[in-house]
Amino acid sequence: MKKIINIGSRLFPNTMAYFAYKTLTNPQLKKSNIREMDILNKAYKEKILFRKFNIQFYQWGEFNNDPILLIHGWEGHSGNFADVIESLVAQNYYVLAFDGPSHGFSTRRQTNLLEFSDLIIFILEQYRVKKIISHSFGSMITTYALSRSPHLEIDKYIMMTTPDTFLERINSISSQVGINGKTKEILIRKLEAELNTDITKICVSQFVKEIRVKEALILHDKEDKIIPIRQARMVNENWANGNLEEIEDTGHFRILKEPFVIEHIINFLKSN
Repeated sequence: MKKIINIGSRLFPNTMAYFAYKTLTNPQLKKSNIREMDILNKAYKEKILFRKFNIQFYQWGEFNNDPILLIHGWEGHSGNFADVIESLVAQNYYVLAFDGPSHGFSTRRQTNLLEFSDLIIFILEQYRVKKIISHSFGSMITTYALSRSPHLEIDKYIMMTTPDTFLERINSISSQVGINGKTKEILIRKLEAELNTDITKICVSQFVKEIRVKEALILHDKEDKIIPIRQARMVNENWANGNLEEIEDTGHFRILKEPFVIEHIINFLKSN
C-alpha cells in the first residue's frame, strides 16, 4: 500500500494531498473497551452545543470539589483516562472531561486542532478550571489554546506525554504512508490556509514560553514509540515552570493505566 501511495503522490500530487488532508481532519473512531465504558457510564453526561458539534461532556465527583479537566489525544476519547478518573474521584476531585470534536461520542464531522483548542478555551472559561491533565496530542492542542488565551492562568498542569512540533507529526505521517515531498508541501499549504497560521509556529516548546502555568509536570516514557522522548525533552528545556520525569515500561498508552504513574499525578496535585 505504501508503494502505491508513493506512486500516486508522484503522479497525482494534488489528489493525494487532498486524501491526506481528509485523513488528518477526520479522526478515526476507536472503540471503547469495557473498562472505559464502565467509567463513562458512571459520569453525569450532557451534550454541549459548540459550533457545528454536539460535544459529549462528562462530570464525576462532587460539584463543590476542586475541578480538574482531562484532555485526550487525537483519535482518543475521555474513556482513555478511566484509571486516572477513578483515582481522582477517590481523592475528592471534581473531574471534567469531553470527547473532542469528531471524537468519541461527539458529532462526527471534519475538524482540526484549532476547533479543538477553541473548545478547550470555552470549557476552561465556563468552569473556571485551574488544573489540567492532557495526553499525547492533547498536550499540543491544550498549550495552543492557552497560548491564544493569555487571560487564562492554570495552577497545575500535567502532560502525560507530549509532542513538540506539528510539522514533525506531518513529516512522520508522510513518511509512514509514503507521501512524497511535493504532495506534503501541498498538504501543508492547505492546512496553513485552514488554520490561518504558519505550521512551523505550532510548536509546544514555543507555546510553553507564553502560557501562564504556575507548576507543570511532564510524564513521558523513555521508549515511547509514538512520540520520541526527545520531543518531551525539548518542551521541558523551554518551560521555566516545567519538570520532566522520564519513566520506563509504560509506552505511549499504558502510561494512562499504570498505578505508579497515577500515584505521581496525585502526589503532584496534592503538593503545595
